[in-house]
Amino acid sequence: MASLRDIRKRIRSVKSTRQITKAMKMVAAAKLRKAQDAAVAARPYARTLDAMVAGILGRSGAQSFGHPLLESRPDKKRIAVFAVTSDKGLAGGFNHSITRRVLRFIKEHDGQQEVVLFTLGRKGNEFFKNRGTPIEKDYPGLMSNVSHAAAHGISKELMQRFLDKEVDAVFVCFNEFVSAISQKVRMVQLLPFEPPTVEAHSSNSIENSNTMEPLYEPSSQEVLNHLVPRALSVRLYRALLESVASEYGARMTAMESATNNAGEMLDNLSLFYNRTRQAAITRELVEIVSGAQALSG
Repeated sequence: MASLRDIRKRIRSVKSTRQITKAMKMVAAAKLRKAQDAAVAARPYARTLDAMVAGILGRSGAQSFGHPLLESRPDKKRIAVFAVTSDKGLAGGFNHSITRRVLRFIKEHDGQQEVVLFTLGRKGNEFFKNRGTPIEKDYPGLMSNVSHAAAHGISKELMQRFLDKEVDAVFVCFNEFVSAISQKVRMVQLLPFEPPTVEAHSSNSIENSNTMEPLYEPSSQEVLNHLVPRALSVRLYRALLESVASEYGARMTAMESATNNAGEMLDNLSLFYNRTRQAAITRELVEIVSGAQALSG
């Protein structure tokens, strides 16, 4: 049976843990607001940019353009996958959901195509390294300071690999922010670049309000050549912003749950401590009474 001293030590330890988890929850909640605003603000721009590309292709016909980033290669030999995780843990199942989805993706293409793995985030890099999964390249420290310039640099590297036929397709796996308590794992194809469907393009309010055929200067081909690389970098940048917002939401939820569990544990420990203390006092009283009776008898 645990002694009173051991129980008091355990209570102090749980109280310290609760203070830490409560502080981490408050920090994550403070950072979540800014990250959520950035992720939500990037969505309309990305959708409008995709709709512009779809509009050019829809009006002129994809066959009339020869943009290399739109080239679909039926015989895919090498597929690149970007696993976007966090640099820190204590975020519930945030990182595990990404690594599990990427492993399933690799297994699905095993024996058919070679999957080349890229990691963004220390947790994902450590996970795949510990399991012996080859990593083509890691981008350390990127998730702690997400910027459009960094995303643009990565997208340029991806485009060059695709144009040089080092890879035939590029996917990014990330957590899409839904709410502070909910994230959705997404596996999105970056290359070859796929504009939204005709239905998604026709639902764009800006395009609907434009009844006249637009004029492109200098030409629709030149505009498309400029928009496709930009749309690719914006898609990747949006994926990073969604992942950061999802990370803070997952960490806030996990730390809130941990704080509540610590409070319940403290209640149970306090009750156990009081019962143990009462039992010790009762036992001492019984020993005193028994000794007194033995002396008087």
